[in-house]
Amino acid sequence: MSDRAFNVLFICTANSARSIMAEAILNHLGAGRYRAYSAGSQPSGRVNPLALEQLPRNGLAIDSLRSKNWDEFAAPGAPAMDFVLTVCDNAAGEVCPFWPGQPISAHWGVPDPAAVQGTDAEKQHAFGEAFIALHRRITLFLSLPLGKLDILSLQNELRRIGTEQA
Repeated sequence: MSDRAFNVLFICTANSARSIMAEAILNHLGAGRYRAYSAGSQPSGRVNPLALEQLPRNGLAIDSLRSKNWDEFAAPGAPAMDFVLTVCDNAAGEVCPFWPGQPISAHWGVPDPAAVQGTDAEKQHAFGEAFIALHRRITLFLSLPLGKLDILSLQNELRRIGTEQA
């Protein structure tokens, strides 16, 4: 692995909550060493308002976030991805587009906060829990010594991180 910035794509089916939060977290914590993107196989076309509340509450910018199709990142001229991480179980089971450059991939399943039924407080709590889980995993990812791990070891570490609890 080199000293250049690494491109990371977070995938979820609707690209409205978990993958959006992961994009914002990594872009913030990655401090220029990483460029995070997010996309969905069946994007909703809008970012969930509760995700948009959660991010600024944790000091993260939301102005460039949008729900988009993963085809954007498989098209000619798209940034080449170094890592592709699915954050929902539906997306993990879907047939993904061919990603040029054969990025390292792993599944980091996080329960869908948008699926929570209940009071506003219960829904906000679910988004908070998803944020914490993603933040923890991204922090672990950022602590990996990329220059010292071979591809197989890195793949295994990414999979292990996907099993970490918040």
